Amino acid sequence: MTVIMNRRSVRDFKEEGLDEGALDQLVHAGMAAPTAKNMQPWSFIVVEQRETLDRLAGGLPFGKMLGKAAAAIVVCTSPEEANGQSVELAVIDATCASQNILLAAEALGLGAVWVAVYPYDDRLEHLRSVLQVPPSVIPLCVIPLGRPVVSKPPIDKFKPEKIHRERW
Repeated sequence: MTVIMNRRSVRDFKEEGLDEGALDQLVHAGMAAPTAKNMQPWSFIVVEQRETLDRLAGGLPFGKMLGKAAAAIVVCTSPEEANGQSVELAVIDATCASQNILLAAEALGLGAVWVAVYPYDDRLEHLRSVLQVPPSVIPLCVIPLGRPVVSKPPIDKFKPEKIHRERW
């Protein structure tokens, strides 16, 4: 519960690398996510080269923090591999994997943030171009990673009015 409640979106990173093995741990966490009928339609692109991170930042309007990130994980999904070859289920499965990565980053003391790619055509085109993602694969999001510059307290997002019991 502590990891879930303390997770924040981090957009400002120190200029230092990640611990060896951290990226592998994060991808493992992504692959531990639930998925419809265990189809696992996801794939992950791990990006560590500064030039590639900078190119990604250049084409993502809300991804400028990639310019300071130590690395990034691009979470992709393939509708052809999803339950019923469903775009919706493929996106849901990859979203679950993305959340696992964000939570694992918090558990490892890393900063991370979700940068949306799907469903924006310009962002999809940019990712496909930079990372040579095939047309049949959806790059769902980019997760920039690094050591946070500052540590901020968690935001309490709990709203009792959003809870319904027994019926709406």
